This record gives sequence, structure tokens and C-alpha cells, in this order.
Amino acid sequence: MQVDFEFELPKGYLDAEGNLHRKGVMRLSRAIDEIVPLRDPRVKSNPAYATVIILSRVITKLGALEEVSPIVVEGLFACDLSYLQKFYRQINELEIP
Repeated sequence: MQVDFEFELPKGYLDAEGNLHRKGVMRLSRAIDEIVPLRDPRVKSNPAYATVIILSRVITKLGALEEVSPIVVEGLFACDLSYLQKFYRQINELEIP
């Protein structure tokens, strides 16, 4: 069973040093990935923030970054965030193709 899926962002994440990171890997989500964010105070004050936390948990690689934290996901361009949300739903079979 495949659990890791490669992707390429439409624009890419631009880090503080000006490096662009476009290629990455996302793993299948587990129940805990959707449960943990519900305990986070940022999600309690803004439920939409759950997406940021979930993506930071399931993206295992993004370019040369050592870690994909919520701060990284916050820094994505809107089109890349939308792409990742759709990709997440697709690989986890949460939407009908």
C-alpha cells in the first residue's frame, strides 16, 4: 500500500534566504493527525487554522527544508495552500475524482 505521495507546488515556498522549495512528499493522514489540532488553542480561536496544522503534520518533505512547521505552511502562497488542500483530499480519498 502506498503511503507517501510526491507533489510539486505551483509556485513554491520561498524561505527567508530566498530559496524556492517546490517538490515535496505528503504521507497519508492518520486519525491522530485530524484529532491533535482540535486541542490547539489557535484552532479553538480560528477553526480554519486546523488545515495549517494538519498539513504541517502530513507533509514529510518540502525541498531542502529540515522541517515543515505550521510557520512554513502559513508562509505558502494561497495557490499552493489550495493545491495542498486538494492533494490532501485526493490522496486520502476524501473527495470523489
